[in-house]
Amino acid sequence: MDYTFLNFLSLLGAVGLFLYGMKVMSEGLQKAAGGKLRDILSAMTRNTWVGMLTGVTITALIQSSSASTVMVVSFVNAGLMTLQQSVAVIMGANVGSTFTTWVVTFFGFSVSLTKYLLPLLAIAVPLMFTKKSKWKSISEFLIGFVFLFYGLEFIQDNVPDLSKSPELFAALKNYTEMGYLSVLLFFLVGMVVTMVIQSSAATIAIVLIMSTKGWIPFDMACAIVLGSNVGTTVTPLLASLGGNASAKKAAGIHLLFNLIGTVWMVPVFFLFVKLAAIVTESIGFGDPTALYASADAAGEAQLAKMRAATSWGLTVYHTMYNTCNLLLLLGFTGLMVKIVDYFIKTKPTDDSESQLKYISAGLVGAAELNILQAQRETVVMAQRVERMFGMVKTLVHTKLGTKEFDELLERIYKYEDISDRMEIEIANYLNQVMDGRLSHASKMRIATLLNIVSELESIADSCNNIAKTFVRKMQSDAHFVEYNYKNIDLMLKYVSQAMTNMMGILVDVDGANFDDLRRSYEKEREINEFRNHCRSANVENINNKKYPYEAGILYMDIICEAEKLADYIVNVVDSVEELLKRNTEEDAGVLLPELNPEKIK
Repeated sequence: MDYTFLNFLSLLGAVGLFLYGMKVMSEGLQKAAGGKLRDILSAMTRNTWVGMLTGVTITALIQSSSASTVMVVSFVNAGLMTLQQSVAVIMGANVGSTFTTWVVTFFGFSVSLTKYLLPLLAIAVPLMFTKKSKWKSISEFLIGFVFLFYGLEFIQDNVPDLSKSPELFAALKNYTEMGYLSVLLFFLVGMVVTMVIQSSAATIAIVLIMSTKGWIPFDMACAIVLGSNVGTTVTPLLASLGGNASAKKAAGIHLLFNLIGTVWMVPVFFLFVKLAAIVTESIGFGDPTALYASADAAGEAQLAKMRAATSWGLTVYHTMYNTCNLLLLLGFTGLMVKIVDYFIKTKPTDDSESQLKYISAGLVGAAELNILQAQRETVVMAQRVERMFGMVKTLVHTKLGTKEFDELLERIYKYEDISDRMEIEIANYLNQVMDGRLSHASKMRIATLLNIVSELESIADSCNNIAKTFVRKMQSDAHFVEYNYKNIDLMLKYVSQAMTNMMGILVDVDGANFDDLRRSYEKEREINEFRNHCRSANVENINNKKYPYEAGILYMDIICEAEKLADYIVNVVDSVEELLKRNTEEDAGVLLPELNPEKIK
């Protein structure tokens, strides 16, 4: 057999083209679906059966169980889905992954697509230059589809022809006749290959080619497929490494589900393979075991039928195994959760720590869905800033120079440092997500989140500045009168109301309405008017000797800093308003009026 290193590189390139085509297909569909995919996955997990069907559907749509499982891990990591809900979706994803095998078998081995691929590319490429992002995403999907099947064809053309090397073929045949030892060997091959290339679909495509050329018997091809089911768990496991304990548990359940499936399958392996062959033959695809036994004596037409039967047989086995595994284990989701809870402990967390709760660089995999994690983390940052503001309100009436004052001041300083670090970490994460394939709407959402995070950090800075003003007051031995404290309390009350309204908007950005936004602008106007009133009255009070000049300066520093803090709050609301307006205008095709009166001026 004349098989050179260049041929081997060509084979690797063909596998790479297949994988790249699958990646582009998956990302194109995710971008086209955008928020709808997020909504479906987050909403359709109300019970076990619906969650299972969701896993099947999403995986069939995006053509990748690894991608859909990473999505689930991301959702669990972000607290958008409970661990119990994730189990059924993960189980459904395994069944959904068989859809790819049916597509590859039908278009790659039963129906020749070669003459249609270039015309399909001719349709897809012009769509890339359209203005609508949805058509661009559909174009990506079609281009990925073309690359995937060209890759499959190139794999078939570049695999070594073992029939021209009897010695190698005989050596390979020796490893297929050792009973359960052969099953274990080919199972490990399937697992390792899938772990390396991180795609069970690519492994199955290679196995389909090997078995349809008659190099390995049908049962050993099934063993490789079984191994690929375990190997595919490596992608979500790697994705969960940087996540929280819940993410690790979700990935652990995926591994546990496939390992349990392997444990019950091995004792009945040969019986199950025989059953899959019987089913394949009974539905009219032919006997998938015939090719390996009688390929040499068959004519060209008969050989083609036997090859088709073998590929359909593997597809039937893959589907039957995953479906049976799902039906057997679907009732034990609670037990599986208890098992992973036992092995993966949740560490207690200190809320004053700066470690992010819901996002991690290790979980950047499903770009459209990573935005939800960043959004959830932004809410956590806002909650910490709100807590910091509560400390400032307490500090106003804490006796200067006491231990209680010093401890509260230290906590405020610590929270300000936390907000600085959270801003950097969330922004870095969003920039990583921005590097992925995103729809235009998702890019706009990331820009909104970046603005919000920056404004939240500015709110923390203002809280810190108010606290420092009280330190200056203590150092200068200035004294406020009751009038000063009364106005400071009233200003902080107004700001607190504005912050509460902002928090309500941030917790459910997509559910916010224009009445919520309008209330924020009205409160901002009230705060500005009160600041102006305090400023005018302060000059008069100092002139009338109601309190010293230095106390008046410090008092107005606090009032003005609080008003500036309210400006940052309204900037957050502005960012949300821009996002809502953009989404509403795109859906309705109308321009909405400006709500913020300050912008109109």
